[in-house]
Amino acid sequence: MGFSSRIDSAISSAIRAGQAAPSPGKLASALHYTVTPGGARIRPTILLSVAAACGDDRPELADAAAAALELMHCASLVHDDLPCFDDADTRRGKPSVHRAFGEPLAVLTGDSLIIMAFEILARVAHLDPARAAQIMLVLTQRSGMPNGICAGQGWESEQIIDLSAYHRAKTGALFIAATQMGAVAAGQDAEPWEELGARIGEAFQVADDLRDALYDEETLGKPVGQDDLHGRPNAVTELGIDGAIGRMRDILSGAISSIPKCPGEAMLAKMVTAQAEVLTPIKWRQAQAAKIAGE
Repeated sequence: MGFSSRIDSAISSAIRAGQAAPSPGKLASALHYTVTPGGARIRPTILLSVAAACGDDRPELADAAAAALELMHCASLVHDDLPCFDDADTRRGKPSVHRAFGEPLAVLTGDSLIIMAFEILARVAHLDPARAAQIMLVLTQRSGMPNGICAGQGWESEQIIDLSAYHRAKTGALFIAATQMGAVAAGQDAEPWEELGARIGEAFQVADDLRDALYDEETLGKPVGQDDLHGRPNAVTELGIDGAIGRMRDILSGAISSIPKCPGEAMLAKMVTAQAEVLTPIKWRQAQAAKIAGE
């Protein structure tokens, strides 16, 4: 079974369990609405890639970790879109959860998904209690304070922003969780895998800045121009389009160098290399191709 099928199966199973009767029908529907369509699911895919590179000797534990991570990410998107934060009307090409179900249910949906993430891990903890406990610890550290996605959102309320800490928490945290949780699920120490996750997260942040600057809402599936609208620091403002793309690719080159020694090291290097093309905006690639053709 491929990574995508493993992730879909684990998430679908968790959502079905959360919808078991008797349960409030609207909230049950909102859970399913939030996780479908699934988007790129890059974080759980990275997690399973690292687990595979390290031997993947507990695939059921790795699958649970991947589902938990994706549900945490989905919960953060629901909360980010609320009127008190970004007030976004769309997400993944359809109305955001608070637009489709109302604010109260959106808050409850995000909260329910966070709790569900840890329930998933608790249900498989008997397979290897020590690994499960470490996976839960990583997920909490990369979700809350002082270094998780809650901290990332919190930085936006500060008068003076530590840009490095802001990006590392808001975007990088769950990528660090992905590499570390994948390694732990396969019996490896978490610490050596932090740098790889941090570098991938940093590259993804630059790519997100590029998409926000280059794409329209229909293409991106969510509101654009949010960095300028909310006065957020971003790579495009600082470096320009070409400079930001160069920066992103440099970061990913560093990511390859940071991959710890493991049986699947070459496979992970290929995955990171492929991400460089996936994250580079299509509009820029097309413009570069046209420029070369005209020379």
